[in-house]
Amino acid sequence: MIDPGEEPERVTTALAELGLRCVAVLVTHGHLDHIGAVGAVAGEATCPVYTSAGDRDVVAHINDHLWPGFGPYVEHEPEGTLEPGVPVELAGMTIDVLATPGHYPHSVALVLTGPDDSQLLAAGDVLFAGSVGRTDLPGGDWDVLEQSIALLLREVDHDTPVLPGHGPVTTLRHELAANPFLSGLRG
Repeated sequence: MIDPGEEPERVTTALAELGLRCVAVLVTHGHLDHIGAVGAVAGEATCPVYTSAGDRDVVAHINDHLWPGFGPYVEHEPEGTLEPGVPVELAGMTIDVLATPGHYPHSVALVLTGPDDSQLLAAGDVLFAGSVGRTDLPGGDWDVLEQSIALLLREVDHDTPVLPGHGPVTTLRHELAANPFLSGLRG
């Protein structure tokens, strides 16, 4: 499970309806709309949580980091770290971690490679279909975000499906051609 949002009941119900079992929770970044359900989902599934080193405290002590109108949430001490350049092996997949700050200082993108070598990019809030992550929140920086997207374009096959933190699935190829926020990266 990647970024289970903030409604644990929806996540656990969907898993049960699909007959799936959560073997780990992975966090792309520490914004509450991505981590609010981490503790509850991990507790229900009795599975480990992996975050970037910079987000460990936010997940472990989420109720100390609440925004108005959010929480309270179940806190959970992460068991694993998502470290750029250090692959993680889970559920028969290899997960490569890329540092992608700009929307949030500790953001990571995850390239999941299955046993058949198929790939999926979990981009968090770095890249969306037709848009990019906000940079007006604390820790946001447009120049850094653009560098992070350039890294994705260098490191990930452009036809790999991109699962953004919000909205529909896309590809890097489509976004490079059509996303107005990527005009500075075309060339």
